[in-house]
Amino acid sequence: MTSRERVRRVLDHRSADKIAVDFGGTAVTGIHCLIVEKLREHYGLERRPVKILDSFQMLGVIDDDLKEVLQTDVVGVYGQRDIFGVLQGERWKEVKFGWGQTVLLPEDFRMTESNGDRFIHPSGDTSVPPSGVMPSSGYFFNAIERQGELDDNDLHVEDNLEEFQPLSDQDLDYWEKTIRRAAAGDRAVMASFPGTALGDVALVPAMHLRAPKGIRGVTEWYLSTVMRTDYIHRMFERQVEIALGNLARLNARVGDLVDAVYICGTDFGTQDSQFCSGETFDELWLPYYKKMNDWIHANTRWKTFKHSCGAMLPLIPNMIEAGFDILNPVQISAKDMDPKILKERFGDKLTFWGGGVDTQMVLSQGTPQQVARQVEEQCHILGENGGFVFNTVHNIQANTPLENVVAMIETLRKLRV
Repeated sequence: MTSRERVRRVLDHRSADKIAVDFGGTAVTGIHCLIVEKLREHYGLERRPVKILDSFQMLGVIDDDLKEVLQTDVVGVYGQRDIFGVLQGERWKEVKFGWGQTVLLPEDFRMTESNGDRFIHPSGDTSVPPSGVMPSSGYFFNAIERQGELDDNDLHVEDNLEEFQPLSDQDLDYWEKTIRRAAAGDRAVMASFPGTALGDVALVPAMHLRAPKGIRGVTEWYLSTVMRTDYIHRMFERQVEIALGNLARLNARVGDLVDAVYICGTDFGTQDSQFCSGETFDELWLPYYKKMNDWIHANTRWKTFKHSCGAMLPLIPNMIEAGFDILNPVQISAKDMDPKILKERFGDKLTFWGGGVDTQMVLSQGTPQQVARQVEEQCHILGENGGFVFNTVHNIQANTPLENVVAMIETLRKLRV
């Protein structure tokens, strides 16, 4: 059974020959560049600077030789530009960061420094204020909000749609070329198409725009979901209209070469509760998610991927009603996120993509033995009768003990024999 066949079977809630695995297929199932470098050294792979896949989170590119070690079944396809608007081209440069690692970043990636902190500017334009900062002791960038003073009498939906536009022919050419290259192998293809994220707070600050307008502060955004619901409805309506047009054009180009699409990373859960009630979700978000998911299911064979951290149990039925096929990261450490209950109640409707090991406590602070035990338990619980793709609960962070990451990998390899 090929990796693509394996992933397709578990997405159809059928048993496969092995547990399906993803590392690096999305920006929420990746590995920090420092751990990528350490893994390459540990497994005796060629030593070379790690390319950065996601500069915001400093996720490393997982090259083919490391993919073989990790036995990943998924290949991710991303846009031409990163979250800061920097073109991910063929030309790369070496940059050394505060933790001592030299990595490869796109040539147009430009930073300024102050007191040891590093600042990234939109689209590499250092003539405008920075949109992200990496503290001197940090391992990734944080967004810098550039929210101007809001005047509700002069607030226009178009201001929050600047980054949601119809794809150009050049964009479509890029996606087709990149997806065809990814699909030429035997791994399943996960595409992170642009323009489908409804209110993802990682994107609200629009770190790639030189002078973003509209609602661009995280706090202001959350307040707006209560105080400016008419505005949010109008924005979502236009965003989905544009997204559906783009999806139709993408489907005409790539069709069945894609297996799953990353729709949205908006978090609805906290550690022990939810950001909104089910009624609020149904009124403000569900109609728009459902419109996109219904179109995808009616016109393609793609499965739709929803990322949401936290205590999601009360909202999972709403996510299913909205038409999502996949839930990630399956935060098993959050309140009521018991994997047995999740599998029993929703295992025939949702694929759990993640939840393989808890990154907050077990992987980051446990022993290798505890890691191995939890990996075995989670694969046994969530992997029964398909509907499970192994990944950690969100990205593997820079300060995770290498021996714990290796314990996870080796346990997976034994389970997949």
